[in-house]
Amino acid sequence: MRTFFDARQHDHAPAMELHNGAYVPYAEHRGRMENVLEALSYVEAPRDYGMEPIRRVHRDNYLEFLQSAHPRWVEAGRNGDAHGYAWPVVGRRPLKLNRIDADLGQFSFDASSPIAAGTWTSAYWAAQSALAATEAVLAGERAAFALCRPPGHHCGADYLGGYCFINNIAVAAEAAIAAGKKRVAILDIDYHHGNGTQDIFYDRGDVLFVSVHADPATDYPFFWGHADEHGEGEGEGATLNLPLPRGTDLAAYTAALDTGLAAIRDFGADMLCVSFGADTFAGDPISQFALQTADYTPIARSIAALDLPTVIVMEGGYAVDALGANVAAFLAGFG
Repeated sequence: MRTFFDARQHDHAPAMELHNGAYVPYAEHRGRMENVLEALSYVEAPRDYGMEPIRRVHRDNYLEFLQSAHPRWVEAGRNGDAHGYAWPVVGRRPLKLNRIDADLGQFSFDASSPIAAGTWTSAYWAAQSALAATEAVLAGERAAFALCRPPGHHCGADYLGGYCFINNIAVAAEAAIAAGKKRVAILDIDYHHGNGTQDIFYDRGDVLFVSVHADPATDYPFFWGHADEHGEGEGEGATLNLPLPRGTDLAAYTAALDTGLAAIRDFGADMLCVSFGADTFAGDPISQFALQTADYTPIARSIAALDLPTVIVMEGGYAVDALGANVAAFLAGFG
């Protein structure tokens, strides 16, 4: 399977994140990708597709913020990575603010996603990798894989969070639609709900969003991903959330996945975009499912049986030493 990655995706290197009330080493570090790269036989560097495909998903003021945030942080006399500390929980509205601290709150929803000197560069090239995989599939490949870092499914049109800055799967889906696809399905199988992806397409009828994830009653991102969220307006019925309890094993996971795959068949999608997170692995340090490495191949075979052109985009997975094997096992299911 053709796989796309750019070495500049390593540039994103925050030092610490706020987790469970303490500052701890940043979990989404370059070692994740290094382990995956060791397990793959060959990767291609994407070409530069420019900003326009990203602008189809993200608002200009947000993109301007991402590019300027760290320099503004330094100009304000701060050291290290840019962290927010105040958020508009209610009454969020587009304000023109003059202080970097205010904008960090306006354009984010959590404290686990600091912006470092190389964050924009890495996020930009992760999106380009997703676009390269999309182009390969549009050109006739059955499936292609974008090894994206940072991941993307938690960030919305104008906010970051959950280690995510540009929504790579949304960029891929919009690129497919711009190329003429009429109905695109997004299947999110990360441990955590893809709240940003859901938000971007929530009122759209041409994009079906299906997510199999940990119950947000107990797990991040908490406020989105509940089973009663179905979409609104033209998107009513085009969101399907399948939350599962901690400890879910392959049998229970497969049952939920089968429900999601049936919805994709019924939708009549002519292209599939998969947000793949390997944080469903039993050994993942921040997740609580019970899948094993060998389970990823039959999961992928079930998805491949849809027989749709498929773009696969990397999301989470933090059991670093096992990550390459887990990714390779999943991709083998499309072989």
